[in-house]
Parts: sequence; C-alpha cells; structure tokens
Amino acid sequence: QVQLVESGGGLVQAGGSLRLSCAASRSIFNFNRMGWYRQAPGKQRELVAAITSGSRTNYADSVKGRFTIFRDGAKNMLYLQMNSLKPEDTAIYYCNMNWGTDYWGQGTQVTVSS
Repeated sequence: QVQLVESGGGLVQAGGSLRLSCAASRSIFNFNRMGWYRQAPGKQRELVAAITSGSRTNYADSVKGRFTIFRDGAKNMLYLQMNSLKPEDTAIYYCNMNWGTDYWGQGTQVTVSS
C-alpha cells in the first residue's frame, strides 16, 4: 500500500504563490505517471498538471504559464508550484501517482481571496 501525503495548501491573496508538496511512502523512480488534480465545490475533479516517467508534462489550459509540476526522485516528492493565483484556483488539490494502480492523497485546501 502506498501512502501519499500532501502539504502546502492555505489561504493566499490573488496574485500570490503557493507550493504544494506530495510525499510518497515508496520510491517514485519507476512510476508511470504522477499528477495534481483539484476539485472545487460543486464541480468534478479535474486534472491540473501531470508528469510522466519520461518527464513529459501537461497542464490544464487554465493554469498554463502559471503552474509548474516537478519532482524530486531522491526525496520521493512531487511538487506543484502555483504562481499568479486566481480566486478560481480555489479548490482541494489532490496528489495522484500511478504504478499500474492509482494512489491518491487526502487533499490539501487552497483558497485564493480576491
């Protein structure tokens, strides 16, 4: 069983920045795909950013140019750097990792005030 623990969420003003972190309980060197998802109240969970084992990244159109996904294999960590935050970025953010099976963290709340 793999455990993922997110951290770094909080309350920030519009235009501010946050960095989300996701700690994995196992090595991430042979993962298939990792990503960050978010779910706002009354909305479905959506992909924010993803990275493959070949370091290919993709982003939701709404966050391109503002968010960056990256990993630290030595620390078994996944990150999401979020800049120029907007109120519409408010959501619970979830870390996801796949080694043939999807694993999810418990989520971290991000609130952006206008």
